[in-house]
Amino acid sequence: MGYRLGVDVGGTFTDLLLFDQGSGAFWRHKTPSTPHDSSEGILTGVNRICADAGITPAEVEIFLHGTTVATNAVLEGKGARVGLVTTQGYRQIMQIARSFVPGGLAGWIVWPKPEPLAKLEDTVEIKGRMDAQGREVRAIDDADIRAALEMLKAQGIEALTVSLINAYLNGAHEKRVGALAAEIMPDVPISLSHEVLPEMQEYERTLTTVANAAVRPIVGRYVRNLRGRLREAGMAGRLALLRSDGGLMTSEKSEEHPVSLLMSGPAGGVTGAIWVGKNAGIRNILTLDVGGTSTDVALIENLEARRVRTTEVGHLSVRASALDVKTVGAGGGSIAYVPELTGALRVGPQSAGAVPGPVAYGKGGTQPTVTDANVVLGYLPESLLGGTFKLDREGAKAAVQTIADRLGIDLYAAARGIIDIVNENMFGALRMISVQQGYDPRDFALMGFGGAGPLHLNAVARLMGSWPAISPVSPGVLCALGDATTRMRTESARSFSQLASRTSLDELRAILDDMAAQTRAELEAEGIAAEDVVLSFEIDVRYSGQAFEVPMEVTLDDLTAHGIGWLTGRFDDEHRRLFTFNMDSEHEIVNLRAVAMGKPPELPAAPLPEGDGDPLAAKLRDHELWMDGAMRPAVIYDRARLRAGDRIPGPAIVVEMDSTTLIEGGCTALVDRVGNILITPQAPSAESH
Repeated sequence: MGYRLGVDVGGTFTDLLLFDQGSGAFWRHKTPSTPHDSSEGILTGVNRICADAGITPAEVEIFLHGTTVATNAVLEGKGARVGLVTTQGYRQIMQIARSFVPGGLAGWIVWPKPEPLAKLEDTVEIKGRMDAQGREVRAIDDADIRAALEMLKAQGIEALTVSLINAYLNGAHEKRVGALAAEIMPDVPISLSHEVLPEMQEYERTLTTVANAAVRPIVGRYVRNLRGRLREAGMAGRLALLRSDGGLMTSEKSEEHPVSLLMSGPAGGVTGAIWVGKNAGIRNILTLDVGGTSTDVALIENLEARRVRTTEVGHLSVRASALDVKTVGAGGGSIAYVPELTGALRVGPQSAGAVPGPVAYGKGGTQPTVTDANVVLGYLPESLLGGTFKLDREGAKAAVQTIADRLGIDLYAAARGIIDIVNENMFGALRMISVQQGYDPRDFALMGFGGAGPLHLNAVARLMGSWPAISPVSPGVLCALGDATTRMRTESARSFSQLASRTSLDELRAILDDMAAQTRAELEAEGIAAEDVVLSFEIDVRYSGQAFEVPMEVTLDDLTAHGIGWLTGRFDDEHRRLFTFNMDSEHEIVNLRAVAMGKPPELPAAPLPEGDGDPLAAKLRDHELWMDGAMRPAVIYDRARLRAGDRIPGPAIVVEMDSTTLIEGGCTALVDRVGNILITPQAPSAESH
């Protein structure tokens, strides 16, 4: 069956998970990230994890990788210098943008408009024009195009975008510009808008294609470098990258289309959570992925993650499918401080990162962080990562004491205050994806992962009323597990734009069939067997005259059986659920999308040996921690020695190689048959308060 290797590169650690597809056995490893060149940390980890499993890198059949390279390039403004070729009269398309200004009424006075990814001086116009039906109104002129391209070349652009009006209907003009550009500047990567995003709305299409071009050189270098080094290490298997929408793409395709990688990092955790949910028999899950710098949250309904049509990174919003993940600047390294002005405790979004890190790590950090507060309260015991990592509790106490002094309160109250605030920040992010989208969090379980997720899980579940609170098997490397359990995915889009009343079912079917054939062929070309390809369709519908549409998932069978009236009826129901009203206007069918996916890998979860319900065999030592206003006795358990059916009364701590789970007083944890820890509140009668 071969091995699958999932690798997730974070700001602090690089996580690896090696899966034997035959036996279901897995190995995990954490190694410090190497920000100057991620492939170093990855190779260290690959060699180590293969040695642990007793295999050589050559036996890894597929290497799956979630990366934040594209995201960070955008956030840090380190994208390439992009040249843009537009239709005559449209040179200011990036500057005009959409007239949406964030903030209140005064926003337009104080809001500095973000610098577009393609500067005005790097934008050129060419003659030629397509009309709204995709017919040529005015021909292009090679001499004119060459002159424009030579000018961009002289300015030293590093990537090129071609985005012409109505090109989504007919890309012939763009193709010609691309061909000439390949001849004039052979080393510059070229992105054509009708290939990157064949949809109407020229600003969104141009912006998405420019964003694609901006990250291409950086992602290309990263991917080629990584592929080269893995090949040198003897790994002959396939290298695939995680897309923002939770699917996979080959590393070659990611070099051409990196705009699909902007949410690659968080997508791994969501996919991993779905795998855990499937094995634990839990279908509705809110995820809480807590890293050193930030927390990512997502909503999974009936084992399907919510997807959105736009990816947002910083203030950049591009049209590319992504899992609906919200991020807040709250993590283990978030710094606590008391501003002079208000004298009220604040936490984050500034983070101590990997260097210098929290004070307790003893790497030169001086500012109190969330991790330090957890150490002071006794929630994070002194030795971590199997005893290889000793924490400096006295240093952490001294750092948190500075906050206590500023507030004039006791040390433990200050530490608990820091934890309460960070939990509220996480709660706020979770409300955005649940309550604000019409979901009741009490209908969902909460799953905490990432290095610090299981420490905050119990408290946040209490705020949300989301039970059980789940600490999955190996929470620290769950993102890498997600990378290892993902399926190949590709999609194609097309604008349709006509009233439903004037659309015939045959016409719609013909286009969907054509798109299906195209996406299916793409996956088969990537080595997926024809019978393993699963197809699905999305149709964007709106009331005529509206400025936004609602995507409806459909199957060809349903559409054929029930017709277009069924589609518009479903849209009315969904519109009422989202906005509480419907309109009398006609329905308009706007965009069509076909999605092809490979078969999900059948990765079984290994069952634990059955216990008698008493976790005594896993007990490491007695312990004291600060909870509900006083020091309380607690027990520390070793997760590796727990058995299925064990019940752990809180307060208790479960430690493992890559994470620590905190079970609060008034709650009980149950270990399920595959080793997940499920925390629930005790019956009210047993509660002390």
